[in-house]
Amino acid sequence: MSNQHLSTPERHQPIPKFGDPAEPWGNEETATAIIIPAPLEYTVCYGKGTSQGPEAIIAASTQMEIYDEMLDWTPMSAGIGTWPALSFDGLSHESALQRIEQAVATALAGRRLPVTLGGEHSLTPACLRAIQQAADFTPLGLINFDAHADMRASYEGTPLSHACAMRRALEIPGIRALELGIRSISPEEVADIRREHPPLEIVWAHQLAETSLDTLLDQLPQRVYVTVDLDAFDPACMPAVGTPEPGGIGWYDFLHIFQLISKRKQVVGLDVAELAPIAGLSHPDFFAAKLVYKMLGIVLAERYHQS
Repeated sequence: MSNQHLSTPERHQPIPKFGDPAEPWGNEETATAIIIPAPLEYTVCYGKGTSQGPEAIIAASTQMEIYDEMLDWTPMSAGIGTWPALSFDGLSHESALQRIEQAVATALAGRRLPVTLGGEHSLTPACLRAIQQAADFTPLGLINFDAHADMRASYEGTPLSHACAMRRALEIPGIRALELGIRSISPEEVADIRREHPPLEIVWAHQLAETSLDTLLDQLPQRVYVTVDLDAFDPACMPAVGTPEPGGIGWYDFLHIFQLISKRKQVVGLDVAELAPIAGLSHPDFFAAKLVYKMLGIVLAERYHQS
């Protein structure tokens, strides 16, 4: 890895820490996991506002109770640090993605679990590049919870679009992917997938309840990265996304699947993307904050129980 990946990423002014700001568990120097706010918004094409997502998630997180009743544990006690938001002022989309990659690489160099808060979904390949470079491109599973396949070669004139996130991710050496909850895909994407046979398995939303995820997880490498586009959830519980789709995953269904992933695999990174806050409606922000905390709790509990 080059030295530029180990430098301190440029950031905005400090924002509140994730979780309870009155507790001492967010010390960046001793944290097990690092929250990386990435207010990325370059290619959003319908509902806008993803640049406000990280700040809304962190603000809502300060109102959470930090004991987890499912885990019988307080995940914050494992140490969850928060970096100030990355600054993309004056940067091209490509340069902004390089800044995200640098931030994730810095977290990895400090042996912390990187948790990137979007921002639009085009950030995921940047996070993956950092993880793969740090691991010399050894096999890595990518699990994407999403309403959309995001397998377009290009969209609205750019191959960096959020609609191309999975296509760009699969171009990184060592990646094998599983998409869960998909219920929106273009004819062109279907044709390309059938013609090119990429290292990708899709479980459509209508198939999810009847699908054996154990078998599909067996086909992935032991190391996995999990990305969540919040439109994977039913819009009845998560309306604050740019392109909501009918149907979708429920809260406890998601947590059950994620617990299975964490038990079976080594989760080496996370991102949660595409929150577009709605003025006057706080529950999507709180939903996203609690989701991040639940996912962190599940991953960190597995690490603690193994230590």
